[in-house]
Amino acid sequence: MEFTPVQPIRPLWDSLSQPEQAGRTPAGTLFANVFQSAIDNVRETSAVQANLEYELATGQIDNPAEVTLAASKASTAAILLMEMRNKAVDTYNEIMRISL
Repeated sequence: MEFTPVQPIRPLWDSLSQPEQAGRTPAGTLFANVFQSAIDNVRETSAVQANLEYELATGQIDNPAEVTLAASKASTAAILLMEMRNKAVDTYNEIMRISL
């Protein structure tokens, strides 16, 4: 009977970090990566919304519903980011209240 050795448990954030590239810092922790992706998502959706609004104003868009969808996506992304921030602040405050 042959046994396969169990692989050691590795922290999640070590597997997500990227090697340092020329002039760049390491990717950071999982926590920072999650917030950075949320911020990037808000920036991206806001840029798409602004571009579609410009195209609508200049008459370059055939379907005005695209502008409404883009506005909803941008709003939802911003609300999600604010809720994530609020939960992180609440968690920090709760941890600070713990007496050792």
